[in-house]
Amino acid sequence: MKIAVIYASTTGNTEAMANAVSDAAKASGAEVIFGTADKADKAAVLSCDILLLGSPAMGDEVLEDTMEEFFASIEKSIGSKKVAVFGSYDWGDGQWLRDWADRIKAAGAVLAAEPFMVNLTPADSDLEKCKEWTATAIK
Repeated sequence: MKIAVIYASTTGNTEAMANAVSDAAKASGAEVIFGTADKADKAAVLSCDILLLGSPAMGDEVLEDTMEEFFASIEKSIGSKKVAVFGSYDWGDGQWLRDWADRIKAAGAVLAAEPFMVNLTPADSDLEKCKEWTATAIK
């Protein structure tokens, strides 16, 4: 199995989550493509069986700019993929992840797990939950 873990992070919180997600994906024995949205190779990502995408909430609960750009560039090509999303936030209630999940479903992809969010800096227990979430998403 081939898994892409692509993320954007502004404060390091979503990056910490992405590292935990990547570690869990690798521990499953999968081949993992890991990187930031601004440097991700679209063709390599789309060659994966499962996409695990992360973004912090920005502004009025929207995706971080580089993730928005990256996702918009692959959105029409994810129809047969399993996709799951995660991220960190400071305010709000997770609308940015619910909106993102709706876009994934509208593109014809399978939402592999419920969106997973952490408020501010992930604690060790949150990072463990990231790993559990990953195990669910890649089943």
